[in-house]
Parts: sequence; C-alpha cells; structure tokens
Amino acid sequence: MSATAETAPPRAPTVGFVSLGCPKALTDSELILTQLSAEGYRTSKTFAGADLVIVNTCGFIDDAVKESLDTIGEALAENGRVIVTGCLGAKAGEGGGNLVRQAHPKVLAVTGPHATQEVMQAVHEHCPKPHDPFVDLLPARPLVGVKLTPRHYAYLKISEGCNHRCTFCIIPSMRGDLVSRPVGDVLAEARALFEAGVRELLVVSQDTSAYGVDVKYRTGFFDGRPVRTRMLELCEQLALLAEPFGAWVRLHYVYPYPHVDELLPLMARGRVLPYLDVPFQHSHPDVLRRMKRPASGERNLERIQAWRKACPELVLRSTFIAGFPGETEGEFEHLLQFLHEAEIDRAGCFAYSPVAGAAANQLPGALPAELREQRRARVMAVAEGVSARRLARRVGATMQVLVDHTSALGRKGASGRSYADAPEIDGTVHLLPPTKASTRILVGEFVRARVVAAQGHDLIAQPL
Repeated sequence: MSATAETAPPRAPTVGFVSLGCPKALTDSELILTQLSAEGYRTSKTFAGADLVIVNTCGFIDDAVKESLDTIGEALAENGRVIVTGCLGAKAGEGGGNLVRQAHPKVLAVTGPHATQEVMQAVHEHCPKPHDPFVDLLPARPLVGVKLTPRHYAYLKISEGCNHRCTFCIIPSMRGDLVSRPVGDVLAEARALFEAGVRELLVVSQDTSAYGVDVKYRTGFFDGRPVRTRMLELCEQLALLAEPFGAWVRLHYVYPYPHVDELLPLMARGRVLPYLDVPFQHSHPDVLRRMKRPASGERNLERIQAWRKACPELVLRSTFIAGFPGETEGEFEHLLQFLHEAEIDRAGCFAYSPVAGAAANQLPGALPAELREQRRARVMAVAEGVSARRLARRVGATMQVLVDHTSALGRKGASGRSYADAPEIDGTVHLLPPTKASTRILVGEFVRARVVAAQGHDLIAQPL
C-alpha cells in the first residue's frame, strides 16, 4: 500500500437535508448544517445515496403537518434512515404518544425544534464520522455558518419561544416560553453577517416586540459597551452596524405593543426600514379576546394611524384569520372595514383551521368549513384591492432596489425588491433593461430605479 493510500482521510458520511416551514425553522436548519459542516460531514439536498436524512418539520397548521409527514415518508421510501426534528417532532398524537413516531415508526430519532445538539447526538449514534485529525480540530460553530438564503440577505433570530397562549396556536407547546438571546451574541452575529456580504438582515422570532422581557431587559455588553436587552436598543445597534455597508434591517413578527411606537423615529430617519410585519389576526375586540391575543387590539387602528403620521413611508404587512369560532357576520364585517381603514399594504389570510391541541377547538360556535373559506376569499379580495391602490401610488417614484436575479448581467433586465418587499412573501420589482447598454446590474447590489407601472402585487421600474 502506498504512503498516499495510508494517509488518505476516510470518506466523510453524507447527510441528506430538507427544511420545511417558516424563517425561524430555516435558522434552525442553518445551525444544524453549520454543525454538520464543522464536523466534516457532507450534506446533500437529495435523499438517495445519502448515509441518512434529516427532515426539519413544521407542525403549525394541518397543511404543514401533512407536508411534513409526506416528506418524512418520501425520505423513508428513498433512503430508509431518517432523523426528524422541528415543530412537528414535539407534537403529540393520539393517546399522548409522539405524532411522528405514530405515523412513521421506522424513523431513527425524533427531536423538537431548536435542538441542534440533540440532532447531532442522533447523527453521531446512527452515522458516526471517522476521525479526521485535520477536520476535527476546527471550531464547532463559527459566527457565520451555512446559510440557506442567497449571499445578500439573511435571517437573524433574536429569541426562541413565546409567552403568549393564543387559543388558535400551539407554538408554545412546541418551542416553549420566550428565551431571548444575549444581546452581545445577536450583535456579534449581525456584524459578521454584514462583513460576509449580507445587505439585508431580516430580524425574526416568535415575538420580536417581547425581546428581553424574559430577562427583564437586563444590560448586556457588545464590544465592551453596555446595551440593554430590549427591542429599541437592539434596533439602534443594528442600524449602526448596517450603516457602513449601506445595508437594510427589516423587522418581522412585531406585536403591536405601545413601545413599538419608539421605533418609528428610527424608521422615519431611514435607520431601520419603514416596514413592520405585524400579525394582527383580527380587528374585532371580542374575537381578539377569544383568541387571547396580546396588546390592546381594540386600539390597533388608532396605533396604525399614529405610526403613519410619524413615518408616512411606513409599509405594513399582516396576517388574519377568517371564520374563527363564534365569529359573527358583524364581527367579520368589522374586519373588512378595518382592512379598508388601516390600508394594510400586504395581507395574507387563513381560514380558521382546528389545529390539534389548540384551546380554540373547545370554543363554542364552530363555523362550517365552507363558510370559513368563503370569508377567507372575501378578506383576500378586499386586501388585494387595498394593496393595488397602495402600489399604484408608487408609480413615478424613485426607489432603491436590492437585486435578487439578473438576466445577462442586467442587460436584459433584472428583478429585486424595494424596502416594501420582504423576500418570498411580498411583491417583486421587475427592472427593465438599462437605457445604457454598458450598464451592469449585479445580484446583491442596490440600484436606483423609477417606478413606471404597477402590475398585480409587483412594480415595473426603469433603472437610473
């Protein structure tokens, strides 16, 4: 045997990986993939040929549960060796047993969400990696690890879990109560992301407004400076970190607590994007009480009007539930009127779905599925009309666009997003070919463009 053959490192096992669900689950996937990579495992998007497969699941609504269970079944059929993690992994089935194991008893291991170490323990047990002294000395978790998003934007999770007990939601039973990340760790990760080329940072959690509540807003430290563990102070520091790179900071899952008002001056000055993703869910006070929603729901319209006065460029995204148990026609009409008056720029709506384990299932007045779906369609019709009117006002305006895709280096056009558009859930700005043939447009760069038309949920713009 030659010296080369004697010293050749052993083949690293390959782990197939699929990530389902929301951006918060995506950040969990990135942590697991980073740990796998740091330990020398190879990863793959395919099931066949992998030594085992990890499926990061979603269990929030029935459609997500079905998709997750179907994906697990597909992975078992194609590979046979499957580890399950994520929200569905924490969900109970009939008789109190684990839902995943009841549906797929052949899976190797099941963990809940935000469980990187438990997943790695299962990987080590079922697919141990041969020792490689050159790889095994690498640090276990760099500040910026494997990303599942394009290079120019990234999600930054600031906390895990939720203290609320909304009657339609089972997230706390799967992800636990609120646990805020140390502010110094969050800011260090943000800086590393900006330095690695990220031009848009999307702040996510179950309840971004509640950041620091669990630790009583205690003072942490970043670069030797004291910083309170609180949403306003966090956003101020993120704005400072983003400024040298000309980068964006976008906030998601912001509950409409009164202290959110403090953010509007930052947005008005362009320090943080004037964009709020606020899950209102409904407008009628009685429905909100049955939902056990936090904050003063009956004052949401007044709060929105104050926000827009403080920052006229503010864009609001929200989600709503139609057909909640006991919802009367009058309460539903209240929601439609709210959509008109609040002028929600981007709205999504779900027909109420009785998720197993949710307290709302025990409420009286369950509505027929057909009526729930009819109301969802009516909400979306109103929401789309409002959105179209809001978009039409932008024709003629000049906007900054973050480029996501190009054709022939932009010579044949490109597409991207304005401050009003979060990736994958909002609209797109379609950029026409530049007037100068020599102009190049690159993915991940900002361009100035003049809006020439609105088209559905999107805008058409001419690069300047």
